[in-house]
Amino acid sequence: MDPETPTLVVSASVRDAIVERARDGRPREICGVLGGEFGDERSRVRSQYPAANVAETPRTRYRIDPERQLSIFDRLEERGEEIVGFYHSHPTGPPRPSATDAAKATWPDRSYLIASLEPFELGSWRWRSGGGGGARSNDEDEASISDGDDAGASCVAGNGDEGTFERERLVLE
Repeated sequence: MDPETPTLVVSASVRDAIVERARDGRPREICGVLGGEFGDERSRVRSQYPAANVAETPRTRYRIDPERQLSIFDRLEERGEEIVGFYHSHPTGPPRPSATDAAKATWPDRSYLIASLEPFELGSWRWRSGGGGGARSNDEDEASISDGDDAGASCVAGNGDEGTFERERLVLE
């Protein structure tokens, strides 16, 4: 894997909470915000903040409730944490961003953690706005917890920026 590949460090307790919530929430996608220490090359998740999925079709899409999102951002600030990224589940799909995920991405350089349930796998991605428009893939074994497809997603984001999801190294501690 390229040494410049960004890394997301997630504690086992945060991972377990997200996976349990994803299993309990199926067949709907679940979603939330990741808090902790954000860095361009390495981010560390200290906490996860669940949010209601208010998408019109929650079995195949997610949308974080806007009021809850603002409340979470306030809570992060109170706790001295930064927005590391966002998470959601794919109850029956792979742990990679869908074209819809890419079209709705609005937080450049933040992590998007995806929990796939069938089979179980976690994948982590960073949205890179502008420059390139092509998917960038990295070594699969370091980018997710188990084997899976390493395809990326590229398109125009919800904020009008062209961009790409870039696979990032996922480290559990």
